Amino acid sequence: MSIARPYKQVDVFSSSPYTGNGLAVVLDGEGLSDAQMLNFANWTNLAETAFLLPATHPDADYRVRIFTTTTELPFAGHPTLGAAHAWLEAGGVPKNPAALIQQCDAGLIEVRRVPGEDPSDPESLAFKAPPMVRTGGLEDDVLDWALTGLGITREDVVGHQWLANGPQFAGLLLRDAEMVLSLEPDYSILAGLEVGVIGPHTVPGIPARSYDPNVPTDRPSGAREELRPVSEADERRGSQRFRNVVTGIPADYEVRAFCPGEGLPEDPATGSLNAGFGVWLTGSGLAPESYTVRQGTRLGRSAILHVDRDPAGVWIAGQSFTCIEGFVNLP
Repeated sequence: MSIARPYKQVDVFSSSPYTGNGLAVVLDGEGLSDAQMLNFANWTNLAETAFLLPATHPDADYRVRIFTTTTELPFAGHPTLGAAHAWLEAGGVPKNPAALIQQCDAGLIEVRRVPGEDPSDPESLAFKAPPMVRTGGLEDDVLDWALTGLGITREDVVGHQWLANGPQFAGLLLRDAEMVLSLEPDYSILAGLEVGVIGPHTVPGIPARSYDPNVPTDRPSGAREELRPVSEADERRGSQRFRNVVTGIPADYEVRAFCPGEGLPEDPATGSLNAGFGVWLTGSGLAPESYTVRQGTRLGRSAILHVDRDPAGVWIAGQSFTCIEGFVNLP
C-alpha cells in the first residue's frame, strides 16, 4: 500500500527560480528502506534527493539522508540548504533561534538564516563547511587523469587539491574563468573521478547596447564583436546607435563540477565542492576571505554561491525557492 508523503522540489543556489540546482525533498522518510530511497532518487534523475527523518542526536533539529541517482552521500551542500529551506517552510522551528542543526552521516551541520540586503529580498541560508576527510595535493597519476579528461595541460593549472567532505572531488584552480567555461570534458576518460574546477573572472563583459531600445539590430554583442571595425553594412543597419557599456563581472569566480556516471554528469551548483574550494583557497591565501561564485553557466543556469570565512569557519550561502510541492506516493 502506498503512502502519500509531503514532497517539495526546491531550486537551490538560485539567482531566481529555475536557475540553480533542483533538489527533491521527501519531508517524511520514515519507514522507507535504503532500496526504496535509492530507487526514488534514481527515478527523479536529479543531482540529489533528500529524505527528512526525525533526529537521533539530541542537538539536531532533524536528520537527512541524501541520495544521488546511484548512491548515498554522507554530506552534500545543495541538499543541505534545500532540505533546510523545505523544513523551515513546512513549519520547522529550530531549537536554537540562531541556527538550525542538521544531522547527516557526516555529523552535525550548522545552517544559518541570512536576511536579504533589502527588506524585500528573500533570505538566504548558509551552511558551515564540514571538516575535510581527505586533503592535500593530487597524486601525479590522478592529476594526469584529470588533465587528460579535461583536455588541458599542467601549465594551465595554478593549483590542485583533494576536496573530500562527502563527495570526493579532485579540485583544480585554473588561470581564469574563460578557461573554466571553455572545457569540453571527455566523460569516458573521467569515469570514476569527480573533478571540480574554479577560475577567477578577470575581464568584465562588454555587451552591445542601443541608445534606442526600439531600434532592432542583428549585430551580436560581446567584447570581441564590439571591437570589430564598423562596416558599411553595419552603418546601414544603424550601428551608429551602439555604445560600449562595461558591466560588472557576474561573480568573482566561475566553477564547474564534473560527476561522470551520475544522472547529471555536470552539476549545476555544488555546495560541497564550493565548501572544499572555500576551505582550501581562503585558508591558503589563494582567494579572499569573502567571494562569490557563478556555476551552471554551460548548462543554461546561473547559480550564485557566496563563500565567507569567519572565526567560526567557512560558510556557503545561497537562495532557495520552492518550485513544486504536493505529495508523492511511496510505499
